Amino acid sequence: MNLKKTLDQFGLRDVPLATLALPFLILMILVMMILPLPPFLLDLLFTFNIAVSLVVLMVAVFTVKPLDFSSFPVILMITTIMRLSLNVASTRAILMNGHEGTGAAGKVIEAFGHVIIGGNFFVGIILFAILMVINFAVITKGAGRIAEVGARFALDAMPGKQMAIDADLNAGLIDEKEARKRRTEVSQEADFYGSMDGASKYVRGDAIAAILILFITMIGGFAYGVVAHDMSMADAANNYVLLSIGDALVASVPSLVISIAAGLIVSRVGDSEDIGGQLIKQMSVAPKALGISAGCLAILGIVPGMPHFVFLLLAAVLGYGAWYLKQRALKQQAQPAKAEEPVAKPNEASWDDAAPVDVLGLELGYRLINLIEKGSETDLLGRIKGVRRKFAQEVGFLPPSVHVKDNLDLRPGSYRIMLKGVAVADAEAFPGMHLAINPGGATQSLPGTPTSDPAFGLPAIWIEESMRETAHAAGYTVVDASTVVATHLHHVMQTHASKLLGRQEVQQLMDHVNKYAPKLLEDVIGKTVPLAAFQKVLQNLLEEGVHIRDLRTIVETLAEHGTRTQDPADLTAQVRASLAPAIVQTIYGRTQDLSVIAFEPGLERVVVQGLASEQGAGIEPGLADTLVKAAGNAANAQEERGHPACLLVPDRVRMPLARMLKRAAPRLRVLGHSEIPDSHSISVGYLIGGAA
Repeated sequence: MNLKKTLDQFGLRDVPLATLALPFLILMILVMMILPLPPFLLDLLFTFNIAVSLVVLMVAVFTVKPLDFSSFPVILMITTIMRLSLNVASTRAILMNGHEGTGAAGKVIEAFGHVIIGGNFFVGIILFAILMVINFAVITKGAGRIAEVGARFALDAMPGKQMAIDADLNAGLIDEKEARKRRTEVSQEADFYGSMDGASKYVRGDAIAAILILFITMIGGFAYGVVAHDMSMADAANNYVLLSIGDALVASVPSLVISIAAGLIVSRVGDSEDIGGQLIKQMSVAPKALGISAGCLAILGIVPGMPHFVFLLLAAVLGYGAWYLKQRALKQQAQPAKAEEPVAKPNEASWDDAAPVDVLGLELGYRLINLIEKGSETDLLGRIKGVRRKFAQEVGFLPPSVHVKDNLDLRPGSYRIMLKGVAVADAEAFPGMHLAINPGGATQSLPGTPTSDPAFGLPAIWIEESMRETAHAAGYTVVDASTVVATHLHHVMQTHASKLLGRQEVQQLMDHVNKYAPKLLEDVIGKTVPLAAFQKVLQNLLEEGVHIRDLRTIVETLAEHGTRTQDPADLTAQVRASLAPAIVQTIYGRTQDLSVIAFEPGLERVVVQGLASEQGAGIEPGLADTLVKAAGNAANAQEERGHPACLLVPDRVRMPLARMLKRAAPRLRVLGHSEIPDSHSISVGYLIGGAA
């Protein structure tokens, strides 16, 4: 209960115990360095250290591939620090209590001093030196070199492996989930070998520290025993030197075991079975190798002066092994051959191979991949969800999901927005940098890469993150790379809203409306107005920037005029007249005085005759080109005066004229006379074909 209350106070009650194990182990290591420990606790910790090293060695032996034991570099560091902390604790015990006898630092150290080296400290020093040479100069140096080369090769091969994964993905051999898993493994492999290369330095430092601790403890303990405790030189050497050597051997054994585990991890090849299975399988394949080895041992065994029994015994064992493997091979050959299985034919083509084209897609260069990492401050996927939500709130329907994927054909920092498999926009972004956009009032120049805002074409500069506050103070609008991509995507979705409204989206929209107004669509769509005409009316509205949130007004207008005509163009004109207050407010805001662009009366009659005549004669090409240029100039002039660019024309020519002027002046809105509410007044701010 007290433990639960303590965990509650620190907010750790719901944290798994396995997560708390490592912090507690680190704290225990620090305690061992600072506080004196009794001999029994030292025995327990030394035994625990040996047990941990053996467990790590067994895990390394049975590991199938290195990444299955990816935590090994961390374990190597922790076990090294634990050994050093035990050296500090045991050294303290030896110096403080060594005069009491060889059991002053615990039974484990005493056993290593008496049993393993027979109480002869000269033998102990030689044995310790040999262990250090084996560990430091052979095993650790070799494992570190293998890890270094493995890390270099893994980094060099990473682009090729990434391209192979993308090729398999594009060929349909793997899905997106499997491709993401393989990319993660490629990255983890390079990180693992790099970590192993660095972690091997811990063992090197551990060996040097063990040697220094041994000599410091031996010399310091010997001098301390003679001077402080009036011990004879023989007794001081018997106690302090023997304990120091036993302490060094106790620490060197687990260090050697961990080094062997490191060598096994980094030196294994293949990932089909563990190391033991590989060795037995590969070394027992050829009976000839065992037979020749048995013959060589037998010849050495009959040479005069050689130990005949040992050589002949091993020769007999190897000879029997060669005979057994040969007999097993003959039995397998004598068995009737199995009928050869028919070669698997490639899968027949199916409809699953005809993958549908994504309605809306976003392709990223490889430097932008980290923008879609979950949990990051620049989570592009989260911002795309916000873009779809904002679009639905503004426009009135939920757009299709955005399929995000990488594309190695793009430049590293480029991205491309796809609409039904066709690229509609592309730009470049720089992760870790910010885009400073000049809204028109900023005059101070900033160091960076000049560019333009991909969404609205405003002048901008890519700046370092450290310049963000300076850019804010200078009047710039500063956004990060994810916001740039998300804003550009939102602008493209607004521009192509009519193409995003397919039959599936219309059906989903109707299902949504039926939840809060069940009878609104029942008697109109499908009966008075066909579903195809209803969809076309909505697309016509979206194509000219009219939102369809007010679906009640749209459906009621269709119900009123649907019995007279089912032409989508005529129905769109009637719906626009019904939505006139909302359309005008979208363009002008809440003002009641509307400054518009108009045609000179004579020119207007010519336009009406050309576009609204029953014969459909149209407008003469030269006049059409003149109108387009004049409309663009009028839009620019009206915006320079601070008024919206809006052209007022007769209702009969509004739609064809809007389509004709859309490319030349995309910001120019075209309104019909019936689309001006009675509560608003009109003034002509610019007259095309005459004086304003």
